[in-house]
Amino acid sequence: MFFKWLKRYMPRSLYGRAALILVLPVVLLQVVVTFGLITRHFEGVTEQMTHTVTREVLLVLEGIDNQQDVPEALPVVLNILNMEIKYVEQIQSDDTRVWYDFSAFIISREFRKFLPGVTAVELAQKGQVSLHMQRPEGNLVVTFDRRRVSASNSHQLFVNMVFFGALLTFVAYLYLRNQLRPIKRLAAASEAFGRGQNVPYSPGGAVEVRAAGNAFLNMRARIERQIEQRTLLLSGVSHDLRTPLTRFKLGVSLLEDEDREPLERDVEEMQRMLDAFLSFARGAYEDETERVDPAALVQAIVQDFARSGDNVDLHEIDGHGMIALRPVTVRRAIENLIGNAVRYANCAEVSVQITDRYVRVRIEDDGPGISPEQREEALKPFARLEPARNQNKGMGVGLGLSIAADVARAHGGILRLGQSDRLGGLRADLVLGRTNSPTA
Repeated sequence: MFFKWLKRYMPRSLYGRAALILVLPVVLLQVVVTFGLITRHFEGVTEQMTHTVTREVLLVLEGIDNQQDVPEALPVVLNILNMEIKYVEQIQSDDTRVWYDFSAFIISREFRKFLPGVTAVELAQKGQVSLHMQRPEGNLVVTFDRRRVSASNSHQLFVNMVFFGALLTFVAYLYLRNQLRPIKRLAAASEAFGRGQNVPYSPGGAVEVRAAGNAFLNMRARIERQIEQRTLLLSGVSHDLRTPLTRFKLGVSLLEDEDREPLERDVEEMQRMLDAFLSFARGAYEDETERVDPAALVQAIVQDFARSGDNVDLHEIDGHGMIALRPVTVRRAIENLIGNAVRYANCAEVSVQITDRYVRVRIEDDGPGISPEQREEALKPFARLEPARNQNKGMGVGLGLSIAADVARAHGGILRLGQSDRLGGLRADLVLGRTNSPTA
């Protein structure tokens, strides 16, 4: 519960999270080591070296005070200590340093603490330290080498830490990428199978990833066998029923006109039901995936309905491009949706929208539509909603919307039902997901 707010800022991809797991400990380790080294090593070493120079400066100041007793001693001491002293009229009152010199704070603090009369510590000059001091005999500046108060190669540790940390992180990333590649291949194969595509896949990687890959192959094989068995079963039953139906049709044709006409209507209804069963049995995996222009496919379907005398118009085409789909099953799904529209309404309009993520085919009509509470029921197989639809134009078997929904799911999409804002009737959106992109 405490870390719930943190989830919004975490990476979503497996690569991002793995990189975070890899990089975060390295960065934290470097920060902790750097902090400990600065507080314990650099600060301690700088303090010790500053104390040493402080004592040397006190020795020089004492030599200045005793210069009358031994005048030749002061130049010797300054030469040995490699220091320079000069008197000035004006001294500084503020410390100076470069922005990246963190040890300057320690040096300035220690000199002010142990040397009386220090007004400023000048550390901005490269390789030199200048102490501005106020003395009874006048203002003086003591200059000496910077290397005497701080380590000269302190930055090498940081450079080594950053360089080798980055190098090892890069090597670990290469290894991690090789370990994550089989997982991405498994995800791609699973996504493709969900879209109705059977891409070649062989398990690889670690033992756990291989186990997941083998489980996916077994699951895919079982699903394919189940689909094949269902198709064979329903196709066999439908074909077996055609033989007695044909005999029944021949027998009915021998009857008188008064008795023959109602029976022929029943035979035609049974024939229509068998055709629907066969279409449903073939399902969404009848043909192979091809690269098709969806706009041209929909335009051809609309023209076929128009030639048959149906009031169907192509309202709008937004976008263009070729996508991978099963043209026969997609055509069947669109034909079912348009057929429902012209059966229960006076006119229908078709629109196509093509984006980088999905393809949407929208069919709108001016019929009575379907109430919101019945739309989910309408997508189920053999569902018939006669009270909500106009029966003067015939009735279906209840498989048209179910077949369209199956085709949409096989292409990584969805079939959505709603109310048309333009025509006032039913609006059916057949959304087909494009390859390697989420569903709209």
